[in-house]
Amino acid sequence: MLQDVVDALGRLASPWAYVVIGGLAGAEAAAFVGLVFPGETALIVGGFLAYRGKVNLPVLIVVAVAAAIVGDSIGYEVGRVMGPPLRRSRLGRKVGDERWERAAEYVRAKGGRAVFLGRWVGVLRALVPTLSGMSGMRYRTFLPANVAGALTWAPAAVLVGYAAGESYREVGRAVGGTSLGLAVVVVATIAIVRNRRRRRRRSEG
Repeated sequence: MLQDVVDALGRLASPWAYVVIGGLAGAEAAAFVGLVFPGETALIVGGFLAYRGKVNLPVLIVVAVAAAIVGDSIGYEVGRVMGPPLRRSRLGRKVGDERWERAAEYVRAKGGRAVFLGRWVGVLRALVPTLSGMSGMRYRTFLPANVAGALTWAPAAVLVGYAAGESYREVGRAVGGTSLGLAVVVVATIAIVRNRRRRRRRSEG
């Protein structure tokens, strides 16, 4: 199913590509969509679309950053206003106690750094903003970390997809909600393999 969504995104073109990809990046924490479909994967596909010339790369990066900041801010407000009842709701039970506890411990241990660092891990990225609001973290502590995380994570994800080019499907599968660092490793591996093939062809030619 995940691969079907990736393929569908890969057929988009502007302006809908900006709307759908930005929406998925923003909804990751705002509506816990990231537990099902990582916003990171959407941005990697967006980078591929920029590689194909279907969207403008700088515009896509701006949209991705803005969507990430707004989405996490909504997630923070949801946690601040609704608090513990959210965890006991049907949606909260679907998230699962283990995920809630792991993310809550992460927020308690790292404080504001959890917002920035959690941006780079799929499950934490979906839950940390809400838990930050639930824990009583001040928004003036949350916002700078949220902005810093979005300004680094969103362009990195888009550029990974842009660099991967036609291999974006493999990168999207490899990420699968774990971390962007894995995607960087995959792209680097693809680049090395491509380079070796080129050299082999030249030597055989």
